[in-house]
Amino acid sequence: MERVDVAIVGGGPAGTSAAWKAAEHGANALVVEKGVPRADRNRLGPDSTDAAGMLDYWVDLMDFDPEDIPEEIILRRLDGADFIGPSETLTIDNTSIDASYPDFGFAFHRARFDDWLREEAEAAGATYRVGDSVTGVETDLSVDGSREQTHHLTLSDGDEIEAEYLVLADGPQRTVTTGVLDQFVPTGRSITDHLNPRTANHIAYQEHRRVPDDIYDSHRLKFWWGYMPGHTAYPWVFPNDGDVARIGLTMPIGLDIDDFDRSEWALLREGDDGIPRGGEYIERLIELVYPEYDIEDFPLVEDRGKRGGTETYPISSTRPIESPTTAGIAVVGGAMGGTSAFHEGGDHVAVRTGKLAGELAATDRLDQYNAAWQDALEDEFLRNVSLADIVHDYGPDDWDWAFGTAERLLNHGEYSWWTILTSGLSGYRMVRMYRSTKSKFRNGGYVQFDEDEYEI
Repeated sequence: MERVDVAIVGGGPAGTSAAWKAAEHGANALVVEKGVPRADRNRLGPDSTDAAGMLDYWVDLMDFDPEDIPEEIILRRLDGADFIGPSETLTIDNTSIDASYPDFGFAFHRARFDDWLREEAEAAGATYRVGDSVTGVETDLSVDGSREQTHHLTLSDGDEIEAEYLVLADGPQRTVTTGVLDQFVPTGRSITDHLNPRTANHIAYQEHRRVPDDIYDSHRLKFWWGYMPGHTAYPWVFPNDGDVARIGLTMPIGLDIDDFDRSEWALLREGDDGIPRGGEYIERLIELVYPEYDIEDFPLVEDRGKRGGTETYPISSTRPIESPTTAGIAVVGGAMGGTSAFHEGGDHVAVRTGKLAGELAATDRLDQYNAAWQDALEDEFLRNVSLADIVHDYGPDDWDWAFGTAERLLNHGEYSWWTILTSGLSGYRMVRMYRSTKSKFRNGGYVQFDEDEYEI
């Protein structure tokens, strides 16, 4: 049986960052990654599907300096973003958050990003096992005089791993996380009540397509809100390198079209007898936004993405949970609900939570993990959780009101009580709503399962 200090389940940004920092601080760290093939990667690796846009302040939240990011990862520097409602548009040229990165952000190649993190982790001394899955985890909390817990991992090839600390980084699918945590959840409850992938996630779909030069806004992100039904459901265009963009969408899983008025949503049709598939939504978006072009004018780039230029992947759409650190376990990134469908992913949250878990496990301070990730990321969680709560039942008219009001506020510069008043009552209502919602999630209120709820 192989014995390590820190075992990490999952080799995406969260798990790899945990391994990197654990090894850097002297621990024997092992990553177990099941590995999936990609058209743009020459070896098995994590399921690196993402819209892959990074905002300026996210670089700081990852605890990187801008110069740390290799140039070959960056596909395009970004100048801003456009949030497009049915008749109103909000244009943002800066995030209004202090950041060391000089531009609005950048589009990046997610598989190269993950491979870079792996190279750094291996250079620090971490070990990878790619091609094996964790099929079971048993935790022994008895004290043997040298350590307080032991985790026994069984792999798909029959091998067994013993570890003092366990980092769960299996992403929003949580194929291992839910079973491990249920060991410590009170009888009659289940962690899947909070993290069930079928109810706590969105599904995202995207296509790599070439865009005609005369309509390609190559340095701006574009999002369309109020065009398709579902909480935080929206299509997007992310510019990549050359004339290639990722055109995609995210929406909740399991929507019933009969819950919505088809005539209210621009991307639905009266004859739809179910929610359209992702590819159909994208064709309708192109037809609506670029009526002078045909879908053939946006050819698929078939040697990119996961398969044939397309990708489908889950995104967490729930609030985060705390980890049972007294059992020597940290849950990181998407597995803990740390990513967000509201802003399309969360590699920055994954990296930072992974880094914290790895360092604290390696230095026998894992009991500080829950406080540490909240201290580092509280403002980000408060923003995302509050905004997602506010827009939960928004329809097309609500998005137009929100974008029109926000545009007027921003046109007055950084808002104060004076700019709120001069933008009208709608500006006052928007700011008051945001502040009120944030207040109910303060002091850890955005956490949906606290550490003291575990039975250990």
